[in-house]
Amino acid sequence: MADLARLVCTHDAAARGALLLVDALTAVDSDRGSARLAIPGGSALGALGAARVQLGSAWSRILLTWVDERCVPFADADSNRGAAYRSGALDARDPPGELLPLFEDGERGDEAMERVEAMLDARFGGALDVVLLGIGEDGHVASLFPGTAESVNARVAFVRSSPKPPAERMTLTRRMLATARRTILVATGEAKRPAIERVLSGDPALPATGLPSLVVVTDLDLRRRGTR
Repeated sequence: MADLARLVCTHDAAARGALLLVDALTAVDSDRGSARLAIPGGSALGALGAARVQLGSAWSRILLTWVDERCVPFADADSNRGAAYRSGALDARDPPGELLPLFEDGERGDEAMERVEAMLDARFGGALDVVLLGIGEDGHVASLFPGTAESVNARVAFVRSSPKPPAERMTLTRRMLATARRTILVATGEAKRPAIERVLSGDPALPATGLPSLVVVTDLDLRRRGTR
């Protein structure tokens, strides 16, 4: 049975998520001189901007990629990479040490898979250290949706028919997410309560369940299981 997630309840989930992210990345950086991080789109990005500032010079040693991306142009409102810059979580004037987009403008899905797989080997050593996640109301993380088939051998997948638009997406698989030492899931709002409770109960139908050293950070009052 997979270890159950640790729960952190706080009034400011983004700020607490940032602190956890900084602690996890700093520990890896101290050991190895760099750290490999995968980030989401959506509201969980709120933790990244503050963490980037707190990391200081260590940010220039971070190898950064995304947990998933919609197959749309960077300028499109649905682009996770574009949203990271538009929200201020990332700043082109303050780049990480390495940046691996899962999708680049004009690519076909198979082209993106080939490029990303090669870069995961060449620059990331085929693994991650820290993963930052959000979660959907249906319990999906990255573009891994409950009840949908996934190749157990691939590290990155091209999703042709996502249950949520846009239909075409690139996503790291659960196999790749599970290479990380620490997983930080930031989830806010009452609509996320059922999904969070399912992850905390160890529901095997949800992709986040059992990910390594999973910490769920939420602004919901679930203190019977949580800490402040």
